[in-house]
Amino acid sequence: MREFLVEITTTVPEGTSQDEVDRRRAAEAVRARELAADGHLARLWRPVGELRSLGIWLAADETELHEKVLGTLPLRPWMTLVVTALESHPNDPGRSKSTQ
Repeated sequence: MREFLVEITTTVPEGTSQDEVDRRRAAEAVRARELAADGHLARLWRPVGELRSLGIWLAADETELHEKVLGTLPLRPWMTLVVTALESHPNDPGRSKSTQ
């Protein structure tokens, strides 16, 4: 599986009821746990003081990432995504001996 850095900005459309927002956010939390358990979501952060998220996501390729992973998120219709494919850096202190 390849790693992708994904920046997510979610904008709730004007006029959306709070009940709908709450329902989708609850469903989003459930789906995120499922994707983590399936090995597609490795890490997720929110920069201090910002409403966007940064995450490390895994998929076979970018098509799978968009269609079968990110596309299944309940908040996806409200999201703007910036996806960057990642590859190992030779100086990464987190690299295992087997990948060197």
